[in-house]
Amino acid sequence: MMEFSVRRIGRVLSPLTDLADAPRQADEGAPDAWLLFDDEYAPALAGLAAGTDVILLTWLDRADRATMAVHPRGDESRPLTGVFATRSPDRPNPVGLHEVHILAIEGTRVHVRNLEALDGTPILDLKPVLTPDR
Repeated sequence: MMEFSVRRIGRVLSPLTDLADAPRQADEGAPDAWLLFDDEYAPALAGLAAGTDVILLTWLDRADRATMAVHPRGDESRPLTGVFATRSPDRPNPVGLHEVHILAIEGTRVHVRNLEALDGTPILDLKPVLTPDR
C-alpha cells in the first residue's frame, strides 16, 4: 500500500468547538471564520482578495477513519450508504471540501463566510473557484 504525507499549512479559527453543534453544510447556519496560515505560507496568499470565492481543503482531524458506510445525514430511515457516495466527514481519508467566500485578508489571516469546520481544524490547501473568465 502506498502512503504519503500532507502537511498542515494553517488552522481554522471558528466559534464552532463541538462536533454536535456544527452544521452539516455551510448553508445550514455555518458561521464566518478565520483561516490562520502559518507565516511561511504568506507568499502563497498573494493574489487573493476580498470578494473571491475559494475552495478550502481541510483535514477533518476528529473524523472516524474506520467508517465505511453511514445513514445519510444521520437519518436511520435512510439505507446505509458507502461514505464515498455521501458528504460524511467520517471516511478513510477525511479531507474536508469547503467552498467559502473571502471577506477580508489581514496578513496571513483570511476571514471567510459560512465555514462549517471546527475550531483548530488543520488547513491543507486553498484554491480559487474557476469561473468562465478565469
